[in-house]
Amino acid sequence: MSAKNKVIASSKRARVDLPMPYGWFQVLYSHELAVGQSLPLEYFDQELVIFRTESGVAKVLDAYCAHMGAHLGYGIRDNAGGGSRVVGESIVCPFHGWEFNGAGECTGIPYAKNMPPRVARCEKLIPSWHVREANRCIYVWYHPEGVEPIFEPIVIEEVSVDNAEWGELQIHEWDLDTHMQEIGENAVDAAHFCFVHGTPEIPEPTEMRFEDHCRHGLFESKMETPRGTIEGRIENSSVGPGLSVVRFSGICDTILMANITPIDAIRSRAKYAFIQRSDGGKTSRVAQAIIDDIRQQMEEDKIIWAHKRYLEKPLLCDGDGPFAKFRRWYGQFLIEGGDDDRS
Repeated sequence: MSAKNKVIASSKRARVDLPMPYGWFQVLYSHELAVGQSLPLEYFDQELVIFRTESGVAKVLDAYCAHMGAHLGYGIRDNAGGGSRVVGESIVCPFHGWEFNGAGECTGIPYAKNMPPRVARCEKLIPSWHVREANRCIYVWYHPEGVEPIFEPIVIEEVSVDNAEWGELQIHEWDLDTHMQEIGENAVDAAHFCFVHGTPEIPEPTEMRFEDHCRHGLFESKMETPRGTIEGRIENSSVGPGLSVVRFSGICDTILMANITPIDAIRSRAKYAFIQRSDGGKTSRVAQAIIDDIRQQMEEDKIIWAHKRYLEKPLLCDGDGPFAKFRRWYGQFLIEGGDDDRS
């Protein structure tokens, strides 16, 4: 690599110099993991495996078998192209058939006459992860120091599978070349809506609150429609840095689960799922236009995030949003260093 290219590469690595935040993060939608299925995951700068036991419970482990290091997320023979086999409540290593439950304990070695002492003592051999399943999503708790969960994911009643008043999820996903905090700051950056997304004016927040691990914002505006003037509301709430719900009301009631998960410190995955009030299985042009507009906004934001540099002390003016308050709130989730002691 030339000296010039070395400088460029170093500059790219330094665009955002922040640790990954801790919290609950979405790794899959529930329907993406069937009973008896396993899949590899790459999040939090780590290789993981997720599997659903025969009793229907989702489990997540570090990816590598404690026996000889095979990746548990890649099957062979009848399972080639998919994950490893799941038998009962355990995942089966494709290399030598060792079985591990969701706690990382070895539950069986098919050819061993005498179990290794650590297996016989039922010790945890593979680090396991805390998992929650709600809102048709599967969430994993990440903390760089292995701290137990200190809050829980939000529960969104409208997304419940037995709520007939709301339709099916419309799912969209983006991989973003930036740290999660850069994405989160959009929630308080009213001015960018005008210049990045072409809104006719800069929206003024009616309410903005930061409380413990939660954040809440409200924007209200009058919208002119063929049916007259309508009071529009955009209410957005976050629990931790990774899970957000946005409620749009006025023209067409729409809920957006806007969840962001760190792939590593400088790459994030956005999982956006829209749900709207049920209309006999149909989506009106107006309803679809709301979703299309938000998707277009993400494509526009993506360009900015991929090339901007994070400034620890930005030069702000009185028309900018409450960046300082947001960063103080977000900063509680950022821990430098730390050793994960889940094992």
